[in-house]
Amino acid sequence: MHLWVMSSNSRINRAFKKAKTLPLNKGSKYVLFSDCHRGNNGFADDFKHNREVFVFALEQYLKKDFTYIELGDGDELWENKFTDIFEANKDVFGVLKKFHSKNQLHFIWGNHDMDYRNPKNVEKNLASYYSFSEQKKKELMVNVSFSEAIILKNTEEESIFLMHGHQADWFNYVFWKLSRFLVRFVWRPLQLIGIKDPTSPAQNFKELIKVERKIEKWIKRNNNQMVITGHTHRPRFPNFDELPHFNDGSCVHPRCITGLEIENNQITLIKWHLESDNDGKMHIKRTNLEGPKELSTYFNMKK
Repeated sequence: MHLWVMSSNSRINRAFKKAKTLPLNKGSKYVLFSDCHRGNNGFADDFKHNREVFVFALEQYLKKDFTYIELGDGDELWENKFTDIFEANKDVFGVLKKFHSKNQLHFIWGNHDMDYRNPKNVEKNLASYYSFSEQKKKELMVNVSFSEAIILKNTEEESIFLMHGHQADWFNYVFWKLSRFLVRFVWRPLQLIGIKDPTSPAQNFKELIKVERKIEKWIKRNNNQMVITGHTHRPRFPNFDELPHFNDGSCVHPRCITGLEIENNQITLIKWHLESDNDGKMHIKRTNLEGPKELSTYFNMKK
């Protein structure tokens, strides 16, 4: 079936059926971030304000032996060439390379980095880079791969379904190339003078609600399957009497980055942010926003 006639339910079903599976048990340690929108350090680069916080957070997770899963829109390929993104974010890619070398890095593609659906584009951008100081090519993340979705599954067949979430956003999934054109040549210049893109769920509350409702319809149709998404930039951490739809937020909030941790069979919504002490010195701090809560409670919500 052609993408333009598929319903959001069909797109999500297809992603679920083709998802890569990773193990989930008491020893599993996963950290999930999304929507970094890594840019070129220019005026329209919303990630640049949080770059140091992001790198510090990833380094802490690396030390604690977490596996990093990025839920899409990591690189802002709609607005920038990858070479410019890499030059502005060498420290970020340096940490990602360390996760990759430990086989503890997994990428999901979103609408802003849908170019990564094509393995040739992944290899072109991420397998190697040119070192101007050494005047030669060097390895970056050889054989790194992207998936549309990932399922974390335990031995009892209980699972968490991870995707970016734009599968529920018809325009930004089916017509992503047109949307990319509009962002690059229309909305990006207007962003510089303070006008927001109305087609983006992150900027348009009505679109955000539409996307969330479509995902929650799918959850209901699929026996209250636990789902984690990004895309809308709005963190979600449901109560036990709500549908198990989580969202890790984004890394382009004005004063923090938000994400989700899965450890000891529990899930926690966290933020990393700058905070000053009594002497006026700035420190990067991790704060629990919600949780930790037992995953089993959400698994037991099955009909």
